[in-house]
Amino acid sequence: MAFPDLAARTASLLSLPTATEERALHQLASLAASQVAGCCAASVTIWRDGEPAGQASSHPDATRLVQVQLDAGSGPMLDALAGQGPVQCADTLADTRWPRYAAAAVRLGVRCTVTLCAGDEVTVVLALLGARPRAIDPEQLQLAGLVAAYSAALVGAVSDYRDSRRTQAQLEDAAAGRALVDQAKGILMHALSCSAEEALARIRDVSQRSNMRATEVAARVIDAHGGNFDQLSFPVQHRSGPRGDRRRPG
Repeated sequence: MAFPDLAARTASLLSLPTATEERALHQLASLAASQVAGCCAASVTIWRDGEPAGQASSHPDATRLVQVQLDAGSGPMLDALAGQGPVQCADTLADTRWPRYAAAAVRLGVRCTVTLCAGDEVTVVLALLGARPRAIDPEQLQLAGLVAAYSAALVGAVSDYRDSRRTQAQLEDAAAGRALVDQAKGILMHALSCSAEEALARIRDVSQRSNMRATEVAARVIDAHGGNFDQLSFPVQHRSGPRGDRRRPG
């Protein structure tokens, strides 16, 4: 497959409005397994702040090998993370660097592996597994590196999109809450013949004393609007004269 075609296919895996990180990881693992010659299974693991934060694979055996490395504290994935470079195992039966990993790989029928990293703040670890010794040709490393780089870029895009949607929702909630409080302020200003600052102070005071959010207090004021302030859990004194007609004690 030509590299531009690989980029296009990788990008087409995601539709950001419906994308999730879990879905992206599964699709990327499947893409790697199908496009790198000699690869029979692949796993993609996300690392954030030095900890694994997500994982998916094209075959359950690839997931098992990730867990073996985490349990043992050693393996090609951890070496790749430490060196930020490709780590190759030409034959798991002959390799002595990671005894527990190699033994587990042989039991699962995995005879060679290539592990690569990509990304900065979020690191993507791509592991390619072969069923025969040296099945994954070193010439495939460039292609595998591109898959890892595309994976990191797409996972980052999903994360950024999710963060932007969260921020948008927070802003929308804040705007709706502000509108609710403003409406309640207007009701209280009319009922108490007070200023906007005094009405807001009253809402905040009730909020603190009642252990309620200001928006909840505002909603109750609005619900009780129409003169039926007896529904409120706090007293509101109706105005008895024109606004601003307050007599000071003599």
